[in-house]
Amino acid sequence: MMSAEDNRLVTEIGPNTGCGDLMRRYWQPAALTEELGGERPVVRVRLLGEDLVLFRNDDGTYGLIGRNCPHRGADLCFGRLEDGGLRCPFHGWLFDTNGQCREQPAEPPGSNFSRKINHTAYPCIERNGIVFAYMGPGNPPPLPAFDCFEAPDAFTFAFKGFVDCNWLQLNEVGIDPAHASFLHRFFDDEPEEEGYGQQFRFSTEENEMAITKVLREYDCPEIDIEQTETGIRLYALRQINEEEMHVRITNQIFPNAIIIPISNEIMLTQWHVPIDDTTSWWYAIFSCFTEPLDKERMRNDRLELYTLPDYRPRKNKSNDYGFDAEEQRNCTYTGMGDDINVHDQWAVESLGVIQDRTQEHLGATDKAIIANRKLLISAIADVSAGKEPQISLRPEDPSSCRGPVAIDTIAPANTWQTAWKQTAKERRQRSDWAQDILSEEFTTALES
Repeated sequence: MMSAEDNRLVTEIGPNTGCGDLMRRYWQPAALTEELGGERPVVRVRLLGEDLVLFRNDDGTYGLIGRNCPHRGADLCFGRLEDGGLRCPFHGWLFDTNGQCREQPAEPPGSNFSRKINHTAYPCIERNGIVFAYMGPGNPPPLPAFDCFEAPDAFTFAFKGFVDCNWLQLNEVGIDPAHASFLHRFFDDEPEEEGYGQQFRFSTEENEMAITKVLREYDCPEIDIEQTETGIRLYALRQINEEEMHVRITNQIFPNAIIIPISNEIMLTQWHVPIDDTTSWWYAIFSCFTEPLDKERMRNDRLELYTLPDYRPRKNKSNDYGFDAEEQRNCTYTGMGDDINVHDQWAVESLGVIQDRTQEHLGATDKAIIANRKLLISAIADVSAGKEPQISLRPEDPSSCRGPVAIDTIAPANTWQTAWKQTAKERRQRSDWAQDILSEEFTTALES
């Protein structure tokens, strides 16, 4: 369990807070690209406790500036998108993407007052359906060359969803491999061709087994972790029989993202982004190594679960997450339907808007959660002392920071440590866009 002081330290993310200052040193998702569609690409954004407005100019550049005009405080979300920036309708002040006031048409001719007005503004960059913002000091670092950023657009799909709780409990469910055997347990295995989000099949030449069956029948995995240049690598090992081991490798990308396998060819990169201290977004990029994704189908699947334009879940605490007692007896462990997003939503929201970690009792399977909290507290202390955190995601060569590997495979029990690396290598070799791009860390891992 944590002290109340440490719990506040890792959950409060507003300006001038320890965790807030840390998270501002990393690129954070600000909006989906699709939110800036239509004739007027302007959208309100609340991110890390700050109220902002995001807009896109005709030349494709993005601006993320303070929502309230520095003149009289009017709401710039209703601004006029024109003349290379966003113009306040109250008095016509024009702001560019850097927050510089360019025009004050009601001021006397020859006035240089506009040069003195620099509004809050944060650099933005778009990658595969998500607009990212850097809200920290100094020049923003290049984005690491993660596979989700390097994959061609056709091979990716991005979406997001609202979560009514603090960011950290959302992040911690992603680094808890043991929960999947219970929270996401299905009593029957759906045929692969009928299921898109519930389960996939992972196979070797000798074996094929539904992941739902693995999770259900082998519910006490051995968990191991190791620290990497990007965060924490997690191993969940399930002994199938004397000869075979199910190996699931996921990753915590410090400070608030995860990379997990979805199928043999698809992985999910998900960020857990604080709106403020008590609400969050998850942002996700699905990436496929071998073929373009059916974006329309994936989007339609999500729209069955989320409303637009607010991206709120249709199943939520107001309707008991769709809980059905008959289903719980006969079909699923939760009784909350087939989609694991709903299961996770209930799990993290049921902890309260900010979990009281002074009351919890962590076990052996929580070692990644414990390690990550230590990393967070240490990194917050480093930033407070004016130092770079241990995991900064600022490699000298961003193009070398690839992966990390996320994979499910059934491997020989006595050689699983090397077998998963070979599976990962073979997957990349099947990919037209990823086969020739291997980071030093990734290549070393495969060859060691």
